[in-house]
Amino acid sequence: MNQRNLSLPSGCVLRKATSADQWSIRLLVLSAKLDPTQLNWQQFWVIESDENLIACGQLRNFSEAQELGSLVVASAWRGCGLGTLLTQHLINIATQPLYLECLGERLAQFYSRFDFVPISFEDLPQFSRTRGLSTLNGKFRFSQLAKRLLRVPVVFMKHQGQTNS
Repeated sequence: MNQRNLSLPSGCVLRKATSADQWSIRLLVLSAKLDPTQLNWQQFWVIESDENLIACGQLRNFSEAQELGSLVVASAWRGCGLGTLLTQHLINIATQPLYLECLGERLAQFYSRFDFVPISFEDLPQFSRTRGLSTLNGKFRFSQLAKRLLRVPVVFMKHQGQTNS
């Protein structure tokens, strides 16, 4: 992914989320029909324009990995490169192996542009009792069940590039 061509549209700002953003983040996530149950505003980065939240993404921490999740761009702003910019930013600040889950091949193709590759559920980091944090494998278990039983087109992916340690 060529980072040199990434720039925010005029008047837009990329910043760490604040507590004042939590309801706007929740509304954006709900508008995209994503899971709103594990939203932690402290783990989000947002893009705003004229003091309105127009994009968000979360870098969720687990015992031995991180998850890029809850990435949403407001419908009026899609096609402007905000999803690309936010995805690249979250990859750049990740400090552990980075994973994600997405619905369908179209999203999997989007993330493959950033060196994410599909993996099986069994290739996710396994449970570690020593660290006391929840695990990525545990979080994705429900998606795996929906994939197997209901044929939901969930794709698990791992970033193949360098993470900042």
